[in-house]
Amino acid sequence: MLDYNITDEQRLLVDLVKRIGEEYILPHALSWDEKELYDPTPIRALADADLFGIIVPQEFGGLGMGVLEMCLAVEWLSYFCAGVSTTYAASFLGAYPLILFGNKEQKEKYLPEVAQGKKLCAFALTEPQAGSDAFAIKTTAKREGDFYVLNGVKQWITNGGIADLYIVIALTDPNKGPRGASAFIIEKSDQGFSFGRKEKKLGLKASITTDLFFNDCKIPADRLISREGMGFMVALRTLDYARCGAGAQALGIAQAALEVSLRHAKKRIQFGQPVYNFQAVSHTFAEMAMRLESARALVYNVARYIDRGAKDFSGASAMAKCFATDQTMWICERALQMMGGYGYMRDYPVQKYLRDAKCLQIYEGTNEIQKNVIARELAKFYK
Repeated sequence: MLDYNITDEQRLLVDLVKRIGEEYILPHALSWDEKELYDPTPIRALADADLFGIIVPQEFGGLGMGVLEMCLAVEWLSYFCAGVSTTYAASFLGAYPLILFGNKEQKEKYLPEVAQGKKLCAFALTEPQAGSDAFAIKTTAKREGDFYVLNGVKQWITNGGIADLYIVIALTDPNKGPRGASAFIIEKSDQGFSFGRKEKKLGLKASITTDLFFNDCKIPADRLISREGMGFMVALRTLDYARCGAGAQALGIAQAALEVSLRHAKKRIQFGQPVYNFQAVSHTFAEMAMRLESARALVYNVARYIDRGAKDFSGASAMAKCFATDQTMWICERALQMMGGYGYMRDYPVQKYLRDAKCLQIYEGTNEIQKNVIARELAKFYK
C-alpha cells in the first residue's frame, strides 16, 4: 500500500524474484511442504539469474549490492515459499563472515563461486548445549602444525548436507571462554566431517536442517578466518547483518497471508453478504495491514541504515528481526482465523504460513534474546 522509495534497479530486482517465484515455486510450494522435500530447481534458477551475488562485492564477481537489496529478494521469495527463501538466505548468512572478515586469498578462492550460486554456504554456531547461550559451545579446533583438527557437534544447521562451504565457530583455546573461539571455513569434502539426519520440522519443510559432526576433521590452517580469538566477533557481526533478512522473510510471509485471507473474506458469502463486510472482519484486516506496513518500514529503514555505513547497529537489527517476526505471527494467526475452517485445512496455504513464521521467532537468536540485545543497546545510548 505504501511507497518506500524503492529505486528502479531495486524494482527490477523484485520483479525478477517474482518471476522466478511464479514460475518455479508457486506451483509446487504446498507439495514440497507436504512431502518435506528440498527441490534444487528454484535455487538453480536464482543462481542463473545472478541473485546469489547480491551482497558479494563486484571485485569478487558479485553485484555489490547492500542489505536492502538482500532483504527485498528474501522478502519476495518468502512470499512464495519461506522454505526456499531459508535455503537462499542461509547461504548469505554463511557468506557474510567471508565478506566481512575473510582475507584477500579466501575471498578470491571462494566468493566468485558463491556469487554464481555454484557453492551454497551455511553458518554453524548452535550446539546441543549452546543455543541462546552461544558462549557455551564445546566444539574444539586444535592447532597441529599447518593444520587445525576439529572435534564436536553443531546442531540444527540450515543447508546442512547441501551446502558446499560451512563457517564453523570452534574453540581454539577453551580456557579463554568466549575469547578462545575462532571461525573456520570447512569444505563439504573434508575428511572427518559428516552430517546427521534431516530434521523433521513444524515448518520450513522445503529447506534442509541437519547436525554437523566433526571427528578429527583436519583442515589447512589458512582456513582460519581473521585470527584466533575472533570467532564470536565474527559470529555476532554476521548475525547483526543477517537479522534483517529474517525480518524480511517475515514480511513476505505476512504479505502472502494477508492477501490470501483477504481475498477469501471478500468471496466467502455468509448471511447473504461477503464476510469482509462485517466490521469485526474488516477491522481485523485493517489491523493486519497496519502491523505489516509498520514492520516493513522498520526492516527497510534498518537495512538502509546499515547500507549507509552505520558502525553500531546491533540494537536496530535486533528490533527489525524481533518486531517483524512477532507481527507476522499475529498476522498469520488472524489470517487463519479469518478463513475459518478453510484456513485450518492443508489444502490451503495459510496454515503453512503460520507454521513457517513460527521458526522466525526462534532462529538467528530467539526474540527473547533480541530483546536482551535491544535493552543492552538502550543502556549504552541513554547514559
